[in-house]
Amino acid sequence: MSGEVVGILGGGNTAFAVAAKLALEGHRVRLWEHPSQATAISGIASIRQIRLTGVGGEGSATLECVSTAVADVLDEATLLLAPVPSYAQAAFLDAISANLSPRHVLAFLPGNSGTLAASHRFRGAGKVPAPLLIESDTAPYVCRKLGPDHVHVFGVVPAMGVGALPSSRSDEAVALLEPLFPGVVAYPHALAAALGAMNPIVHPPGVLMNAGRIEYSRGDFYFYEEGVTPGVVRVIEALDSERRALGTALGLSLLPVADAFHSAGFGPKGDLWATINGSRMLTALRAPGSLQTRWLSEDIPFGLRTWVGIGEQLGVAMPVARALIELGNALMGSDAWSVGRGPAELGIMGLDRTGIEGLLS
Repeated sequence: MSGEVVGILGGGNTAFAVAAKLALEGHRVRLWEHPSQATAISGIASIRQIRLTGVGGEGSATLECVSTAVADVLDEATLLLAPVPSYAQAAFLDAISANLSPRHVLAFLPGNSGTLAASHRFRGAGKVPAPLLIESDTAPYVCRKLGPDHVHVFGVVPAMGVGALPSSRSDEAVALLEPLFPGVVAYPHALAAALGAMNPIVHPPGVLMNAGRIEYSRGDFYFYEEGVTPGVVRVIEALDSERRALGTALGLSLLPVADAFHSAGFGPKGDLWATINGSRMLTALRAPGSLQTRWLSEDIPFGLRTWVGIGEQLGVAMPVARALIELGNALMGSDAWSVGRGPAELGIMGLDRTGIEGLLS
């Protein structure tokens, strides 16, 4: 058994899957959930066990600790994995910041620029030096909780991309995560990892263009296999061209969405429709049960809204992304422009490419 404790922050689908899989592999695992979300771990709080099924492994994993007390995890663990929604990252940082020290490594799985927001927060609080911050472009598993103590893994991502902040510690970041998630690959920096995320590219167009069907059927259809039709794919690809233009403005060569899905191991090589429809992982997933889904409430304010804000600053037009943001605002009755993350929240307001790169290094 590994001697180092791994801290898992959160109690959702991915947190349970990561905790269970790592524990079954022999790692010492401690899981912490925010006190406001204590019900998410109520089913395992006393037994400290999670049943894992699916391609990620089979068995009953025993965790070293399950708690809502920060010290129970942060005092013991150096590496902290935070597979929490982007809109929960600020609340999690509020709860753990007093216990964070430069010895810690905090990894958002995925990040959606969470590393930049956290770094900006630490600088404002005078927390220098700060912990090493890492963010991935996707969650390591496609998974769902099937019960209060049961999580099922439909697929394991064989090539999860990560970015470190500062980027000078990228080799260290990969060395820490590779034993836990084999196949980890490094982006040039943390913002590149955020722009490599595929959820904001696929989820908003797919949900918005299937809104009627989701409401009528309450999500009773296969989202990728049935909902991502050739017409929907054309919108996704138009949105993706804007994302890649933003990458070019930052000196990055981002993979087209179809190639990115294939490289991450989601499906066979081909155009996006062929890659998705040939994916055993993705075609097994149902649509969201309602339109109040994080596929909109996370991927628009903390994905598309962030990218458009950076694009405006660098002179990159993103009309498709803007249209999807406005449609999402109207559908959800919210305002992604005010509740999401823009350049100000990332600490890059007014910076050009050179200034942003300097902050990331």
